[in-house]
Order: sequence, then C-alpha cells, then structure tokens
Amino acid sequence: MPASTSDVVRLFPTFVWQSRLELACYEPLNRDLLAHVRMLMGAGAGAYTGAAWQSGYVLHQQPEFVALVTHIEAAVSNVLAFIKVVDAPFRITGCWANALGPGAAHAMHSHPNNFLSGVYYVQTQEGANTINFHDPRPQTAVIRPPVTALMAYNTDQVVVTVSDGTLLIFPAWLPHSVSVNTSARLRVSVSFNVMFTSYDTTMSPPLWGEG
Repeated sequence: MPASTSDVVRLFPTFVWQSRLELACYEPLNRDLLAHVRMLMGAGAGAYTGAAWQSGYVLHQQPEFVALVTHIEAAVSNVLAFIKVVDAPFRITGCWANALGPGAAHAMHSHPNNFLSGVYYVQTQEGANTINFHDPRPQTAVIRPPVTALMAYNTDQVVVTVSDGTLLIFPAWLPHSVSVNTSARLRVSVSFNVMFTSYDTTMSPPLWGEG
C-alpha cells in the first residue's frame, strides 16, 4: 500500500545570510573603499599572487572602514539573533581587501578559529560576480550517482550571485571559493572574520552546570 503521507525532514541546515545596502548608501561607500584599496595597491601594501592581490588583515582598525564596520556589526547582530545565540559581545578579528584581476581566482578554503566570516562587495560585474559555497561533508563524495537535475538535495556546490553593496555572512567553517574573473576589470571585495570577545571565559566552559 502506498504511504498516506510523505515529507522531507531537513536536518542541520547551513545558512548564508545575505543583505544588500541601499543604492544611496553603497555608492558613496564603495567609491571611498575602492579609492582606498587602489591607494594601498599603488603604495605596494599587501601581497600579490599572480593577478590576485590581498591587503593586510587590520583594515577594520582604519578610519576609512568605520562606515563598513558599522554595517558589518549590525548584520552580525542580526545573524546571532536569528540563530538564537545568547547576547554575547563579539569583535572583528580580521578584515582585509581582495582584488582579483582578469584571470585570477581564489581556491576553496575556510576561516579557522572564528565563529562567522563574511564578505562585502565593492566592485563586481558580469564574469566576476559570484561566490561558490561547497558541501562541508567530504563523505558525500564517496558515491555520486548521476542525477537528472541539480537541486539543494544533491549538489555539492551552491553558486551565489552577488552585486555591488551585497554583504554575505556565513559560518567560518563553510568552505568557499571564487571562480576565475572572466571580466576585464578588477573584482574588489572586503572579507572579515568575527569571534566572540570573551570566548575563553564565557563561552568555552562546558554547557552543563556543576553537580
């Protein structure tokens, strides 16, 4: 006899929180950020790997990034509220700019020793406007039968399209990568990590009480 009801129970979801600043907000913000990034690149700061450039990781401490940090902190607060984390202070532990020239890409990686990571998009265009998130469960690749269509239940990669002013936040352990920039312009973004300020004293002890 056929089942009278059928359902799919979703277990252990992985979230990527996405927001986009208003045009009137992100246009002047991105203009200033892009100018500062170009200044850093012209001054020889940061490091090149082929056509990819990355700044130092303390941009959140620079006055040019105060406005962006405000948006990041507000977005992180919303994420923590969404996943019902107790009210706990947090801080940005690292913030750096990325510039991928034509032909440059960013290999799959994650950001250890943090709770959340994120990226803000300063300059994107067709051919340089996606980020790839990869299935964090390596065992799912052991058996990969052919499928008739890719969907959330059978894919090992999700491609998220972004645009100028987009802000993404995701678990720091979630593997991600950036495909080759096939456009003729730089793709510029600002990445960051977030961790609880007093993790060692308020959050790392066992969750059970003393007996």
